[in-house]
Amino acid sequence: MNAAPPRVLTVAGSDSGGGAGIQADLKAMLANGVHGMSVVTAITAQNSVGVQGAWELPAEQVVAQFRSVVDDIGVDAVKTGMLASAGMVRVVAGLLRTLPDGVPVVVDPVSVSKHGDALLAGNAMTAMRAEIVPLATVLTPNLTELGPVAGVEVHSLEDREIAAKVLLDAGASWVLVKGGHDSGSLAVDVLHGDGVRLEFSAPRADNQHTHGTGCTLASTIASYLARGYDVPAAVGAAKDYISGAVAAGFALGGGIGPVDHAWEFRNRSDQ
Repeated sequence: MNAAPPRVLTVAGSDSGGGAGIQADLKAMLANGVHGMSVVTAITAQNSVGVQGAWELPAEQVVAQFRSVVDDIGVDAVKTGMLASAGMVRVVAGLLRTLPDGVPVVVDPVSVSKHGDALLAGNAMTAMRAEIVPLATVLTPNLTELGPVAGVEVHSLEDREIAAKVLLDAGASWVLVKGGHDSGSLAVDVLHGDGVRLEFSAPRADNQHTHGTGCTLASTIASYLARGYDVPAAVGAAKDYISGAVAAGFALGGGIGPVDHAWEFRNRSDQ
């Protein structure tokens, strides 16, 4: 009998266009050697040009999905994404608190889509900071999300450091401040935690097809944590994977295309 791979659960919204959300999470998990499972928190009507609609699922459906998976199959790591509202944040936080000791949780504090459409209610960031941040093994805000989730104004490099410290003080074990929205020839992500500050950089791809980068990075970090990597090593491996996926991103529809989750497979196939 074949041994099962590590099990990783994503708790997030569905992207009907397949570029982000649950769909991106499961692709990233498969590409990085784990068995992906899902709890859908919301359904979106979404494509390459934007989000045309979003509908939060009832709390009882979210709880039933989570219990169905965790109580039978088990889980080695969890990734959270779109949580939609303060109420859903509290529901998911309650579920995360029931996880067995030692199960890492990677939190992507999704607030807006790649196109600028809101994916989190305006009053939900306070709940996120109070309920979800303290449960995060790794918190992965981008530069748009960093200030709101920390509850501080972020205008400078020094502000980013202050915001990261606020989030660590709020209970996150590690904070990865993503630099994809920054300028410059390098995309630099900065990992804070355990008394260290580590930078992970890669050449910035000349490519606008970046839909799903945040979901993919967080899911890949969770995948490597489930495989037994420590946090810095998991972040490093995930940075390598997402950099390749962004560079291989392709046009799809009339707007921003997705990253290519299968870029390593395609590279092997071409040889």
